Amino acid sequence: AVSCFSEVIPTDKEEVAFKDLDIAILVGSMPRREGMERKDLLKANVKIFKSQGAALDKYAKKTVKVVVVGNPANTNCLIASKSAPSIPKENFSCLTRLDHNRAKSQIALKLGVTSNDVKNVIIWGNHSSTQYPDVNHAKVNVKGKEVGVYEAIKDDSWLKGDFILTVQQRGAAVIKARKLSSAMSAAKAICDHVRDIWFGTPAGEFVSMGVISDGNSYGVPEDLLYSFPVVIKDKTWKFVEGLPINDFSREKMDLTAKELTEEKETAVEFLSNA
Repeated sequence: AVSCFSEVIPTDKEEVAFKDLDIAILVGSMPRREGMERKDLLKANVKIFKSQGAALDKYAKKTVKVVVVGNPANTNCLIASKSAPSIPKENFSCLTRLDHNRAKSQIALKLGVTSNDVKNVIIWGNHSSTQYPDVNHAKVNVKGKEVGVYEAIKDDSWLKGDFILTVQQRGAAVIKARKLSSAMSAAKAICDHVRDIWFGTPAGEFVSMGVISDGNSYGVPEDLLYSFPVVIKDKTWKFVEGLPINDFSREKMDLTAKELTEEKETAVEFLSNA
């Protein structure tokens, strides 16, 4: 096997870690401890991501692609972006690919196909339990024929109920079972996310990632870091436009936007005092 690695430099110095970066994967965040409110968590993380954003602004290439994994990922990503004003907002994204991959797996399991046979699921919104896994536009390859997921599964109440809950609460379920989070699945999702940023998405497929909501056509408020369906070409993402949104989806999309708006307000308040 040929190694792509030339060298690993362990460091705690920002000027070393962030110098001339092409890609920054920000994994470290303050984890939620027992008895902690989400507000306490936000306060601790604003400090971390303000300093990482400032270091990126100072040392990294202006073309750097920044992927935030540490939770609460969407809001941490927004804070990092606001703290790096000279780097385009579009260069910042947060990981919702883990949720995207989980949604694909649940559909595949239900139909007895592989995950690769399922495409174009969407995670809308926050990487939290309000996220909305949407399969209204997803397709599945069954015996060589591509069909809509709703048509293939023929169980609307499962798709609108247990399927959504399972994906939303998968992270918590894994922690409960393992006493640890799903490190390998997250690592795989980060690789998928970065590979797609770098090499683009396959023709006819879209993926989910948390990106800045400015200019979206889905009625999501501006200036939120919200997960959308995107296609990527030449290291540039674009919203997948024109997907019809039914009332069921609209309600779920608005709910997660509301949570993100509240998180943002809390975080920005901490940022101005930080």
